[in-house]
Amino acid sequence: MQDAITALINSSDVQGRYLDNASVQKLKSYFESGEMRARTAIAISANATSLVTRAVAQSLMYTDITAPGGNMYTCRRYAACIRDLDYFLRYATYAMLAGDPSILDERILNGLRETYNSLGVPIGATIRAVQAMKDVTTDLVGAEAGKEMGVYFDYIAAGLS
Repeated sequence: MQDAITALINSSDVQGRYLDNASVQKLKSYFESGEMRARTAIAISANATSLVTRAVAQSLMYTDITAPGGNMYTCRRYAACIRDLDYFLRYATYAMLAGDPSILDERILNGLRETYNSLGVPIGATIRAVQAMKDVTTDLVGAEAGKEMGVYFDYIAAGLS
């Protein structure tokens, strides 16, 4: 797991060179967005349960998936779905703070699609829920921070596709 700073420095170090102008500009942009990232993480942390609940209500409730026989039918399956979406939100927030989506690969995406397929978890519904979480998060944190968080939600959705 790396952050934007470590990734840039490691890349230059491996090549045995100083940071170039493009790398310094990336660092500058990362530092300038630090306050926005911190405010966003605080807002998400304070509203995580509500964000997940709203995302599920917006994307999955009152569909075949929640009806008897559906994949989210029974409290146990519903709770597992909520748990996973909470993980996605938490790790997307970590990745946003670090400015590096590789955290998502390491912590949630590696092997997840295969695991979901073997358990019969519908990938399409999961992706809809992740996209809904992107929308409700943007509603909470505003357009600029929502766009930044959207990068990481989109990364999760693409990793599940």
